[in-house]
Amino acid sequence: MVTRHPYLPRIARAAALALLATTAAGCGLLDSDSAGEADGAPAFTVAAAGDILIHPQLTEQARKDAKDAGSTDTGGKGIDFDRTMAGIKPVISKADLGICHFEPVVGKPQGPFQSFPDFLVPPQITTTIKNVGYDTCSTASNHSLDHGPAGVRRTLDALDAAGLKHTGSARTREESVKPLILDVKGVKVAQLSYTLGFNGREVPADKPWLANRTSFDKIAAAEKAARAAGAEVVILSIHWGREHHPDPGTPQLKLARRLAEETGIDLVIGHHAHVVQPMEKIDGTWVAYGLGNQLARHEVPSGLTEEGIIGWFEFRKKGDGWDVQARYVPTLVTIPPDADESAGPAGAAGTGTEPDSAGETPGVKDHRLVNVAEALRDNKQLSDQERARYRLAFERTQGTMLNRGASKDGLKPLQDLPG
Repeated sequence: MVTRHPYLPRIARAAALALLATTAAGCGLLDSDSAGEADGAPAFTVAAAGDILIHPQLTEQARKDAKDAGSTDTGGKGIDFDRTMAGIKPVISKADLGICHFEPVVGKPQGPFQSFPDFLVPPQITTTIKNVGYDTCSTASNHSLDHGPAGVRRTLDALDAAGLKHTGSARTREESVKPLILDVKGVKVAQLSYTLGFNGREVPADKPWLANRTSFDKIAAAEKAARAAGAEVVILSIHWGREHHPDPGTPQLKLARRLAEETGIDLVIGHHAHVVQPMEKIDGTWVAYGLGNQLARHEVPSGLTEEGIIGWFEFRKKGDGWDVQARYVPTLVTIPPDADESAGPAGAAGTGTEPDSAGETPGVKDHRLVNVAEALRDNKQLSDQERARYRLAFERTQGTMLNRGASKDGLKPLQDLPG
């Protein structure tokens, strides 16, 4: 049962929501309970974010954070991603349903680990994903088959152990055909997950159900199956598009229109580009073409690859369907300068810092995932360079979000950029 607020006393709920609404610069979507109660219509909120893809630098950061916290547990606590992802917890944990996109394959708790092209990452990241407030993850990606059926099983076992639901890959045929349907404030919400391919790998002939490859017909059939199983809302997570291109490609645009016009899917959330792509409302259906990276550290950071968004969607029952309002939260992964390199420019490496007269680099010291608007408002210790970098991330993301005309349909940031 994916329900948070109803378990709190009404007064505590109201106080918590009022506090969060204050930080949201007057945007009332965070106060989903009172909105739903006002007219008696079923309502719930969804927070969905981009690719989680753990590169070696992030694992080393997690080792450092665990050591700094005094952990000596080699069974798992020696790698801890909680501090890295803590900056987004206030948003994700307040949504009624948190959806992550888990792209890589997990290994054993102490490794060995691998990076591009065949990812094998610490399973400890799944615990952090749960800790920040996610409820479910899509697992169909171009890396799903990096380590074959054993990798799929190990990854799904780790998500299970962390208490996370998942869809997009499967350990058995029976698991693959059972729709994932979650109870969200009394509403049955289904999640689907599909990917454009597997980096040239083929799904094993004797296990065609191992991971979902994109096909309009298969997606349409999966939506119908979810409806037949009782789903009132269907959300599609889709791994598609061109990597590192902020503009959606023609295949994305065509498929998005077919999904919006020829299926009953209520929301499409996209991944894979590793950079933010716009949102667009098509025939009444919101399509987030690309949410960018939630957490990643590419070998050559581009500035764009450190930026992402959390999509925030409020669903409210309206007649026989659902009215969906869309917002977005710009995020940024801060990257400390490499030990053997000076810091890069603000728009490139994501630091915007230079050594001072003592040879020390001010500002960014650790890899951290931050909510840009909150950090600008609340963190009084930011250097001028950091503030400039954060504002760049917010403004660039905002321009991308709106470049297919979504402002006319009400798309705006969940939290405004501080003055």
